[in-house]
Amino acid sequence: MRSRARHAVLAVTGAALAGAPLVLTVSPADAAGTRGTISVHRGGPARSLPFTAHRDGEAVISFAASAPGVSWAREGAESAVVSIAVDGRHVTDLVVPSSDPIPRGLGLGHVGKGRHKVTLRFAKGSAPAARRVTLRHPEVRMPVAEALALRHAPVVVGRTGWPLGDPYQNATTDAPLIAWHETRPADTPGHKIIEYSVVWSNEDGGTDTPALMARWGRTTDIEWIYRVEVDASGRRVDGTGVYQAPMHLTLKFTGRYEGDHPVLQTCTDNNNMCDVVSPDAPLRFLLDASRTRPDGRAREVVMDREPWTYRIAAQEMVREGKIESPSDPATPGVGDQRTYLFAEFAKTTGGATGTGSVPGVALGVRLKSDPSALYRSDHDEPTWSIDRDGAVATTVELPAGTAVSDIASIEAVRRPTGAGDNGAPATVTSINRGFFLDDSYLPQPSSVTWQGSVTLTQAEPSAVLWRP
Repeated sequence: MRSRARHAVLAVTGAALAGAPLVLTVSPADAAGTRGTISVHRGGPARSLPFTAHRDGEAVISFAASAPGVSWAREGAESAVVSIAVDGRHVTDLVVPSSDPIPRGLGLGHVGKGRHKVTLRFAKGSAPAARRVTLRHPEVRMPVAEALALRHAPVVVGRTGWPLGDPYQNATTDAPLIAWHETRPADTPGHKIIEYSVVWSNEDGGTDTPALMARWGRTTDIEWIYRVEVDASGRRVDGTGVYQAPMHLTLKFTGRYEGDHPVLQTCTDNNNMCDVVSPDAPLRFLLDASRTRPDGRAREVVMDREPWTYRIAAQEMVREGKIESPSDPATPGVGDQRTYLFAEFAKTTGGATGTGSVPGVALGVRLKSDPSALYRSDHDEPTWSIDRDGAVATTVELPAGTAVSDIASIEAVRRPTGAGDNGAPATVTSINRGFFLDDSYLPQPSSVTWQGSVTLTQAEPSAVLWRP
């Protein structure tokens, strides 16, 4: 019994062997803490988590991570970093930006059948205020249905600002938070294209913050980073791997692989990739990319199912001094994010009837207290209206304290994005969600939805979509 207590137990049932994920629960003897908890301390020993894989495959680890004394909103207290190894090989790092537990998932890479050990250490790059990291309910899984996506997921080496920058800068800015994948059929029958995307806490370069809120509905940075074709057996088709390079170029991946995992490095201030990796870069991230985006929805909804990402994004804006104080919806500067309506709507653009710029669409909000005032997502800035089609996200800044119950109407406004107007109609067919952040910067339940069809033209450039 004593020997068995020293190891975590992997229960393999008939259902698991038939295709359900294999699940590992941590043994308290190795947890160095309360039951179901692992704690790693600054200057303390590493902690281990043994597990047994009953087949070859990709493993992932999940837990609720917290670091007492840490806050992404405070300089000098931004995060704690945990280094994670499997069988002595450094696989991934974890940036813990909160003293409150946050659910996290990380890839552990390919493991062979048999016994293995995950090792967790308190790592360099942690903020001075960070003293301990607590990982509650750690669990190692070997998903079956998502195994293909996990197999080809990219390793993202941290941004170092070479040659003079901070090699640990992702522990204080532009931290990679979550990842996901999408698939589509390839031209070759039976083949698939898999594309991987990452959400960062912000971008230090590229689109400025007010434009991010207007055109994308968030201050995080969301980028696709790697795309590859696989054959019917899941093998990578040679020469098909591409990545999003600086200047948003799509380049052929010519770097190294760890098994089927391409190794990329964040090498620009707006989180584009390079396939030549700094050999001494200390941080690396293998995020759990097993989930995908719901069909027909904007990329931003991947944040909705991880509500803590909104808090981290808002806290980075506060710490970096990017928030207007006091907030004023009459100015284009970004105010307190709790004053914004976060909305997602769907639109299509028809054919042009003349020359000039393409029309975009902005959302406008009128309040019961003053229906004559229209608060616009684009702040009446032409380039901030949204010209891309499909499901798109935006935000509308409103007076502090506004709630959904204060809204009289939400309308769509057609606005050319530049000189002239090419005459194309824009049709809005839905508002998929609309919510405010609560006092803790977490999304409140969506209470704004609408479906229909409203076409905006030069003659009739605006229309009401929703009333309470």
